[in-house]
Amino acid sequence: MFGYYGSKGIVLSDKTFIKNLGLRNEEGQFNLLAQLLSDDSHFPLRVSIFEGKTKGTNLFSVREFGNNCLLYSLDELLRYGDVLNIIQADETDRVVERKEVPLFDNKAFREAIINAVLHNKWTEGNEPMISVFSDRIEILSRGSLPPAQTMEGFYMGESVPVNEKLSEIFLQLHISEKSGRGVPKITEIYGKEAFAFRENSIVVTIPLKKIKKPSNKVGNKKPLNARRRTILTEMRDNPNITAEELRKILGISKTAVDNNISFLRENGYIERVGSKKAGYWNVL
Repeated sequence: MFGYYGSKGIVLSDKTFIKNLGLRNEEGQFNLLAQLLSDDSHFPLRVSIFEGKTKGTNLFSVREFGNNCLLYSLDELLRYGDVLNIIQADETDRVVERKEVPLFDNKAFREAIINAVLHNKWTEGNEPMISVFSDRIEILSRGSLPPAQTMEGFYMGESVPVNEKLSEIFLQLHISEKSGRGVPKITEIYGKEAFAFRENSIVVTIPLKKIKKPSNKVGNKKPLNARRRTILTEMRDNPNITAEELRKILGISKTAVDNNISFLRENGYIERVGSKKAGYWNVL
């Protein structure tokens, strides 16, 4: 935590930071906020990536960020959003330059993630849940709207803090701001229907804008063995992965990696976007 504050140009006092940040309860014991900000918080932020549109489909991977200070975990999760947000080439009505289209709006994604972490009901012992499906991202925060929060005020950005001390810390570190633009920003891009209010949680759904939709005709593609399925999984998780990195993961020769990649490209499973050095893999 000290390191994070220092990176923002803020120096914490060894003598007063516990009191100033409100890290003890009335009995003088370290509270839940202290645990969240500690180097061993036991509250990781996870991203689960599914093959299809439901959790009943294959689970490709689970990326875990944290178990350390929540501030660092949040930073790592937001950076991972840049990895997920593949830039696609739209060749429709192309005249001179092709149009680059991201999978989703990064600002709306960022606001949704920050709000989920900030307003999560941490006292229940569960962290927010991020699920990536073939057509959308769902960002779930535990708990419901606070009693003083009206629905009208919610959509207008008149936020009522669920975790007041954590909110003050986010403001101090400029992670969030008092302008209340988070929810309005999301609704501006995706509409009010992006929010779903459940009995014990709030879910923000961010649709994925895919230029080229995968074919529903399974017979068009040759079946994959376990090794090739692993390559697809690694490319989905990290579109910038290199042949050398795949070689180490799979434990095979570079020639074998190249042959498997050629098979996947020729049979319509993947495409290379951009140059060999600066481009990335797009799983179709």
